[in-house]
Amino acid sequence: MRLLLLGPPGAGKGTQAARLVEKFGIPQLSTGDMLRAAVKAGTPIGLQAKAVMEAGQLVSDEIVVGIIAGRIEEPDCAKGFILDGFPRTVAQAEALDAMLRDKKMGLDSVVELKVDDTKLLARIENRARETLAAGGTVRADDNADAFKIRLDAYHQQTAPVSNYYAGRGQLKTIDGMAPVEHVSKALDAILAH
Repeated sequence: MRLLLLGPPGAGKGTQAARLVEKFGIPQLSTGDMLRAAVKAGTPIGLQAKAVMEAGQLVSDEIVVGIIAGRIEEPDCAKGFILDGFPRTVAQAEALDAMLRDKKMGLDSVVELKVDDTKLLARIENRARETLAAGGTVRADDNADAFKIRLDAYHQQTAPVSNYYAGRGQLKTIDGMAPVEHVSKALDAILAH
């Protein structure tokens, strides 16, 4: 199963991906983790990425897709993988599709967790309060101001990716504001087809 999870920050993608990793025994692929691993391993594409990052620039879509292309060849991806956080732009979605086509693969499911921005902001603020009350540490970007910036960036850059996959007839949507167990059931129903 090759799955792409879409949705804004805080929509519950990570929660659902962790459950699916456990259920299906497939890895959740994080482009950030893959980039760091490629740099550390000194792979040719990792060395390219390292040079770009050391110059203070953003790693190109070509490099990121190249890292994904290499990663999905690894044995733990034989049964599939979950992409969460990539693609972030339509150009990345097109590059991902082209790379998968070259490998005679495709995405089995593209699922978006739809959420209400106002309720999502309240969810993030509540999560931060609960974490602090439990004696935990709140992520620096889990405050209202930082979250609004992340949400705006999502709407400007990443939300059009949903339209891209909808236009291809691949997008399925789930109410991400529903209780976690309802989202899980809805996702399982989509993946069962």
